Amino acid sequence: MNEVHLASSAYLPIALGFFGLGTGYMIYFPQELFGYPKRDQAVDLSTGMWGIWLPGFCQFMTGTYLFIGLTWFQVFKGPPLYMAALAFSAYGIHWFAIGYNRMKGGDARPSAFMAFAFLLISILGAMVFFIASDWPVGVLFLGLCAIYLSDMFACVKVIYPFSERCLGFSHLVTGLWLLYLMFATVLNISSGFHLAL
Repeated sequence: MNEVHLASSAYLPIALGFFGLGTGYMIYFPQELFGYPKRDQAVDLSTGMWGIWLPGFCQFMTGTYLFIGLTWFQVFKGPPLYMAALAFSAYGIHWFAIGYNRMKGGDARPSAFMAFAFLLISILGAMVFFIASDWPVGVLFLGLCAIYLSDMFACVKVIYPFSERCLGFSHLVTGLWLLYLMFATVLNISSGFHLAL
C-alpha cells in the first residue's frame, strides 16, 4: 500500500480562533465592566447569539481544523499546536453553552464549576507555551487564567459586583491581546511581517 505524504503548511487557522474569541470578549466586556447595555431579555438574546457564533463557532472550527491537520494529514508541525487544538476546541464548545444559556436566561451558578476546569486548561496552556518560548501565546493564556478566576467568583456573586468588573476588565485586556495576535498572525503569514507571535 502506498503512503501519501502531504507537505507541511504554514497556513495555520489560528487567526480565525483569535478573531472569534477576541470579538466575543469585546461584545461581553461592556456589560460586565460598565453595565452597558443593561441586561434584559432582548440583550441576552443578542449577546447569547453572538457568543455561539463568534467565539463558539470560530474557535471550535479552528480547533477541529488543527486536530485534523495534526493527526490525520500531519500538515501542521510542532507539539505546542496540540495544546492550541485542545484549547480552541474546548473553549469553542464552552462558548456554545455560554451563548445558549445567556439566550435562554439560564442560571449562571453552574458556570463557576465550569470556570474551574477552564482555569486548569488555561494554566496548562500558559505552561506549554512559556516552556516552548512562545511568550505572546503564553501571555494570552495568563489572560485566560484571569478571566476564569474572575468568572468563578462572578457566577456565584462572591465579592459582587467587583468580581464582575474584574471579569469585564479581563475580557477587555485579553480581547485586545487576541485581536493583536490575529493581526500579527495574518500579517506574518500573508505579508512577511515579523511581529511577535
